[in-house]
Amino acid sequence: MSDLHHLLKKNRAWAFQIKDNDPTFFQRLSHQQSPQYLWIGCSDSRVPSTQLVDLLPGEMFVHRNVANLVIHTDLNCLSVIQFAVEALKVKHIIVCGHYGCGGVQAALSNKKFGLIDNWLRHVQDVMQKHASLLSELPDEARRAYKLCELNVVEQVVNVCQTTVVEQAWERAQELTVHGWIYGLENGLVRDLQMDISGYNEVSGCYRNALAAVQATF
Repeated sequence: MSDLHHLLKKNRAWAFQIKDNDPTFFQRLSHQQSPQYLWIGCSDSRVPSTQLVDLLPGEMFVHRNVANLVIHTDLNCLSVIQFAVEALKVKHIIVCGHYGCGGVQAALSNKKFGLIDNWLRHVQDVMQKHASLLSELPDEARRAYKLCELNVVEQVVNVCQTTVVEQAWERAQELTVHGWIYGLENGLVRDLQMDISGYNEVSGCYRNALAAVQATF
């Protein structure tokens, strides 16, 4: 017998409960997905994207990776963005980081962990870009806390600079990019004031978001 039989049992219970509450739910879900949101988040198992904003299956398209990075050579992430924007016509892209992110903490420690060091190099680039701000903080725990916020801000800019998003705005497609951060300690999402609906808004929102991050140092 499978060692995962308890998960299969939970799946059946979940499916039966959904069907009891809404007998046609899975029939509707199987025909088409039409989410309004693309979520780009961290792979951390403690950050369940749809659950923490109380959405049902089919209501959010999701991409997750270590430290919620948007890298212009990552064809996986870029393909997700393209499908979400051009095929699904999502209206919102949400980049959501979280406090206590292991990837951010690993990048900040500057220790060697193996293959993932190449991926976390991008977080270290964010850290070096904002070294003067982070150096003002009294301890590593506080620097990690703020680096999680700064990383989200920078990834939002990266989303806005993708050709997919730029071209969507050029054809006047309704699309807004947002930056959020999630608190593991209280379950609450915080808006980092990165709400961008056109390329001409990027620099202004970026400055305002950095000012807000710095103001809470």
